[in-house]
Amino acid sequence: MELSDVLATNKALVKVAKLYRSAQADVLAGLALHPGQDVLLWMLGQEPEGLTVSEIAARLGVEQPTVTRSLSRLEHGGWFVRRSVPGDRRATRIVLTDKGRTGTSEIESAWRTLAETATAGMANDQRATLVELLEKVRENLLTLAFEID
Repeated sequence: MELSDVLATNKALVKVAKLYRSAQADVLAGLALHPGQDVLLWMLGQEPEGLTVSEIAARLGVEQPTVTRSLSRLEHGGWFVRRSVPGDRRATRIVLTDKGRTGTSEIESAWRTLAETATAGMANDQRATLVELLEKVRENLLTLAFEID
C-alpha cells in the first residue's frame, strides 16, 4: 500500500470512529444513557425474565466487574430491579422496570437515527456493501489485536 493510501485510510477510519462515537454519545444523552449502556439495556429487554450478571458478562464478552459497574450506574436511574434467584442466595437476576422496557424502543429509535444519518444518501446495496466492508475491517483489526496480546 502506498503511503498516501495509508494516510488516507487511517485518517478516514479515525475521523469516522471519533465522529460516530460522539454522535452516539449525543443521541444517547437524550435518553440519559452513555455508550455501552444502550447495548446492555437492549439485551436485557430481549429477556423478559432477566439475566444474571454472569450471563450478561458472557453475552457482552466482558468481565463481570465491568457489568457490575455499568449496572450500578444504571440502577440509580430506575432502569431495572434486582430479583433473587431461587436456590442460589448469591445470584440475582437483573430485570427491566417499565422504564427500562420503554427505554428499549427508545434505544432502537436512537440506533435508527444513527444508522440512517450515517448512511443518508446511500442506496440499499451501498449500505449492504458498507456493512460488509466494516465487518471485514473488524475481522482484520481483530487479528492485530490478538497479535498484540
